Amino acid sequence: MKDYYVYIVANKSKVIYVGATNNLTRRIFEHKQKLLPGFCKIYRCDCLVYYQHFRDVRFAIAREKQIKGWRRQKKITLIELNNKNWRDLSECLAHPSICLK
Repeated sequence: MKDYYVYIVANKSKVIYVGATNNLTRRIFEHKQKLLPGFCKIYRCDCLVYYQHFRDVRFAIAREKQIKGWRRQKKITLIELNNKNWRDLSECLAHPSICLK
């Protein structure tokens, strides 16, 4: 089985982007290095503020679509229930033991 992730990245002004990937470490690196053209590069969304792991791509895609369909405030509530201070969780990818989820 493969791993799939739904994630939310934000910028300093809390502009947010919801995405899905099969390699979260690589995708966050791409966001941080501004390697991906489009919304995240334009708005500098490179702070990983939320992510969720799935083993089935169908569930990951369904969850991504669900979250993308939410109003902004509901997305913010999801982030803050898991990451009150909007901390960059990308360090958790390399060192999971330092993060409390």
